[in-house]
Amino acid sequence: MNPSRWLVPALVAKAALVGLLGLAVAFPEWDRFADKAMGARAVAYPAAALLVALIWAVRGRAKPFPWDVDLLVTAPFVIDVAGNAVDLYDSVGWFDDACHFGNWALLCAAAGIALRRWGGLRSWKLAVCCAGIGAAAAIVWEVAEYGLFILDTPEATTAYRDTIGDLVLGLTGAVVAGVAVAAAPTRSVDQRLDVVPGDLLDERRGSGDADAGQDVVRSDVAAGRALRAEGDLARGEDHGEQVVQGSGVRQ
Repeated sequence: MNPSRWLVPALVAKAALVGLLGLAVAFPEWDRFADKAMGARAVAYPAAALLVALIWAVRGRAKPFPWDVDLLVTAPFVIDVAGNAVDLYDSVGWFDDACHFGNWALLCAAAGIALRRWGGLRSWKLAVCCAGIGAAAAIVWEVAEYGLFILDTPEATTAYRDTIGDLVLGLTGAVVAGVAVAAAPTRSVDQRLDVVPGDLLDERRGSGDADAGQDVVRSDVAAGRALRAEGDLARGEDHGEQVVQGSGVRQ
């Protein structure tokens, strides 16, 4: 998937977030914005929406900007502010629960895609990481909610049940996103370098399997061919020949 195809939706989401937060700050007396800590959201939400860009810049901008991940990170904050702007939190009983599930699924899908693309994680490891990230984020969110809305109010005596429910929904959304991202098919940029079942790079292969030398030759020759395809003929041939000679196995 080409991340640049999500450039326009990601920019639209950021513009919508700024516009909605501006509306909330301009009209704090509206019932839908009153006592919703919109001042804190106006600071925290844009910072969160810029997190992907910050990480990308720190990593040296070596790869194309991940607009798909950026959109998935920004969308939950747009949904939250939009829900307040049209008074869904107060008028629709299930909207808050839906946001705790759906928004955490979006955030953890972003984390899962990033880990799969740059961290090399796959299958169950990716699902577990997504669930862990979602659980940690849900805890941080609930602590912030408690400090902003519950502490020193009469609701402090009844907030525990709501908090537990929100944590469960956030964790469930994270697990669903992790499983979905882990189960999605993926192919490498150069398909000749994809892992072949039984090869040395196959995670399912046992350490005692035979023909390890052949696997080294097979994988390294594939790497040499990829280099040749990119125009580096001499380097690709030398790389494959050196490994063949070092392994003692015929090509």
